[in-house]
Amino acid sequence: MTEIVISSVPVEISAPAAFVWDVLVDYPNYPQWNPYTVAVHTTLAVGDPVDLTLPNPDGSAGTFVNREYIRIVDPPHHLRYDTGDELPGIFAVRDQWIEPLGPDRCRYRTTDTLSGKHARLVYDTNGAWIKAGFDAVANALKARAELLRPAR
Repeated sequence: MTEIVISSVPVEISAPAAFVWDVLVDYPNYPQWNPYTVAVHTTLAVGDPVDLTLPNPDGSAGTFVNREYIRIVDPPHHLRYDTGDELPGIFAVRDQWIEPLGPDRCRYRTTDTLSGKHARLVYDTNGAWIKAGFDAVANALKARAELLRPAR
């Protein structure tokens, strides 16, 4: 089976991993800072759905909702969700990682692993949009966490 991995740029954030985690899962405030995932609705309980509102890939006005399912919640290190059986012929696994680099620094990155019969088609048609979105999220998370973190 073909697997294609799309990765964000890794970003170093001048804030503790636990603080960055709190920003990452503060879904009600996503519209204030997240350019790629403009809204999220979930309980964050393993097995429950996560509804991700994203801008249209073609750049046209409007958004769409992509339903996935929470699989791993390991604060402040790892968050995973996947498409489950929502999309016939494509299975996507999104991982978000926060790696502590010291008491007041961490690194964030995210990946999407595509597999299934239509993985190559999804990558060819939307891979650049996913990559740009993931990079935008990484940089926006850095900016948001560093803005909200109290000065020391």
